[in-house]
Amino acid sequence: MNTDDFISMLARGVAPRDRWILAKRFSLAVLVGFPGAVLLVISVLGVRPDLAQAAVTPIFWAKIAFPLCLMVGALSMVMRLARPAMRPGFGIVMIGAAIAAVWGLAIYILMAAPPEARVTLILGESWRVCALNITVLSVPGFIAVFWALRGLAPTRLALTGACGGLLAGAMATSAYCLYCPEMEVPFWGFWYLLGMVVPTVVGTLLGPRWLRW
Repeated sequence: MNTDDFISMLARGVAPRDRWILAKRFSLAVLVGFPGAVLLVISVLGVRPDLAQAAVTPIFWAKIAFPLCLMVGALSMVMRLARPAMRPGFGIVMIGAAIAAVWGLAIYILMAAPPEARVTLILGESWRVCALNITVLSVPGFIAVFWALRGLAPTRLALTGACGGLLAGAMATSAYCLYCPEMEVPFWGFWYLLGMVVPTVVGTLLGPRWLRW
């Protein structure tokens, strides 16, 4: 058997690689995870009654922009890491810049506020349940993102799992903004981020086990 015949034999029956497999799987994951979180908010928590009034204020859109920036950054990272031996890419810069901007603004607001008002700015009225609610809302996205990753070939499993968890948490936080009445930057700069950290940590721990291939 010559070399050409041998190569033909090995290649026989091999299906062509789908160039759009990443886009397809992660599009489906986002289309399941984000609407799933929105449906949970509407059916379990409800929508804040003053949503129409809040939606015309810049701070409301800044509050939504925070998890959306983390969502875009995490999606960019996880799509790169879903391929073997890839680096995280620019997404990590977007995530770091969004967190730095929000924390910088939160610190400025706290420093400018009277000392007796600072605790209220941080705790608001719902600090006991905020991070827990976001964690629960992230479950549909977490399942969908890890399903997408299971069909691909990541090699940096812990980091990939962390980015997948952050993506799920960011989708959940974006949906949670429809319910959450808190508008102070120190509140959502801390508690929203904590809610997103929980699925990120879970993804870090489960990635090496669930994404192994």
